[in-house]
Formats: sequence, C-alpha cells, structure tokens
Amino acid sequence: MLTVDCRNVESIKHELLVYVSDQIGAIPAIKSHEFVLSPIDDEDTINAADVIASIKEFLGSIGEQRNFAVILQQDVVLIKSITGKALKRDAPQTSVGMYSCPHCGFITRYEVEHNEHKKIHYV
Repeated sequence: MLTVDCRNVESIKHELLVYVSDQIGAIPAIKSHEFVLSPIDDEDTINAADVIASIKEFLGSIGEQRNFAVILQQDVVLIKSITGKALKRDAPQTSVGMYSCPHCGFITRYEVEHNEHKKIHYV
C-alpha cells in the first residue's frame, strides 16, 4: 500500500486519483486529504517511482508541474507546493439535469442511477 498526500492539490484529488490508479493498475481508496493505492494482486507491490512519475505527468498535463514537488517519505508520496500556495481550481461544471459522481466523474442524467453508482465507492 502506498499513500498519496493531496493537501496542497485538494481541488484535483479526484482527477489525480483516477489518473494515477489507471496508469499503474492499482485499487484506490479515498480519504479526506489523501488517497491510498493498493495492488490488485496481494503478492504484488506498488512501485513508488511509477506513482511519482504518473503524478508528475498529470501535473504537467494541467500546467502545474513547476509549482509542485513530488516527494517520497517512507510509504507516503507528498505533493508539496513550491510556492507555498495550494492549488485552487473550480469544480467541473455539469449540464443542467446531469449528475456527476464526486469520486470518479461518472455522469448520468438519472438521479437514481447516480445514487446507485455512488454506492460502489463505499463497498
């Protein structure tokens, strides 16, 4: 298991979680200011270098790589602001009558489907 501390990038935590877990093939678990990556197979391990590279790639894709350092401290990957400012981004807007999952971004027009979908994140 590897923990990624997102205190300085709280506004993009969900997007980052989806991107990193897809890139390295891990099972994510979200916490209040961080997320935890677990290997799919119990005998596998999470390569911290791959996680760091994936986070840097994501930060680069949104033009923020120069503003943040990604550091490994024991089993925690820290995303630290170089300037001392946390990343502030507006929440993605959805169309009228659309429901968006706050965990993974899944979008549907139906409230019942949205509520059922959210349950999978708490199983």
